[in-house]
Amino acid sequence: MSLSHVDEAGRARMVDVGDKAETRRTALAEGLVRMSDAAFQRVRENAIAKGDVLRTAELAGVMGAKRTAELIPLCHPLALDVVRVECAADAGLPGVRIRASAVATGRTGVEMEALTAVSTACLTVYDMVKAVDREVVIEGIRLMEKTGGSRGDWRRERQVPSTTA
Repeated sequence: MSLSHVDEAGRARMVDVGDKAETRRTALAEGLVRMSDAAFQRVRENAIAKGDVLRTAELAGVMGAKRTAELIPLCHPLALDVVRVECAADAGLPGVRIRASAVATGRTGVEMEALTAVSTACLTVYDMVKAVDREVVIEGIRLMEKTGGSRGDWRRERQVPSTTA
């Protein structure tokens, strides 16, 4: 199997997507930020000194998705149709469950944009909570599903159960 991002001499290269058909492409990603019960209660009560953790992380996630091509080498810059980020306090973790969806009509998928949105949102939660809890853990950042493109639709079979409170 040949690697699409490596040329004959072994150098990294951007894949030529010029001959691919434009299709509507979607991606959904998820990640978790686990924290202590005390930190979780402060997040849920909107009592973190830096402000509203959930809404700030949602905005940061959208901003991160829009900058994906600047952050990930060889990633094509995309004209995103929409990016949505939802952060929810989840007592079962305890912590924050983050889901991001990205949609674009183009020649390449939006998986990296959805994953970057989740990663950026997770990092924002971490940054805002670290003064209260130094043992915050970011985990489980993963693609949940994608649609469009030549390889068709895909959906993760195993999902982390939701215990959102």
